[in-house]
Amino acid sequence: MIEGVSSNIQALSAIGVSQAVTANNVANVNTDGYQTARVTLETGQGGTGVSVQEVARDQTPGPVYFENRPEETEDGVSQSYTAVEASNVDLPVQMVRMLLDHNAYSANIAAIRTQDELVGSVLDMTA
Repeated sequence: MIEGVSSNIQALSAIGVSQAVTANNVANVNTDGYQTARVTLETGQGGTGVSVQEVARDQTPGPVYFENRPEETEDGVSQSYTAVEASNVDLPVQMVRMLLDHNAYSANIAAIRTQDELVGSVLDMTA
């Protein structure tokens, strides 16, 4: 396989991980206490391609809201409020990450197509 193509395929894999993590964040936007995950990418081995360096959680606390939890007592129902930490998922940030992943994925696909066409042209000339 051509070295450039393998670098692009490696990048597609890393971008796929990033997109999956972002999709998981969006799916958990309404899950109390959920902490956003973030993918850090790095240059691949030998200075080519892209690979996943780490997937880490954002420890920033989410907003706190108070949930009304009525409790029955001997003389009737009393009101009880409990502090609940919401998720710290920021949807606009997640949408931007999805767009960046989409554009990076498209650019790598275009590079693979171009390399394929170039190799095809060279082979056609030698035949």
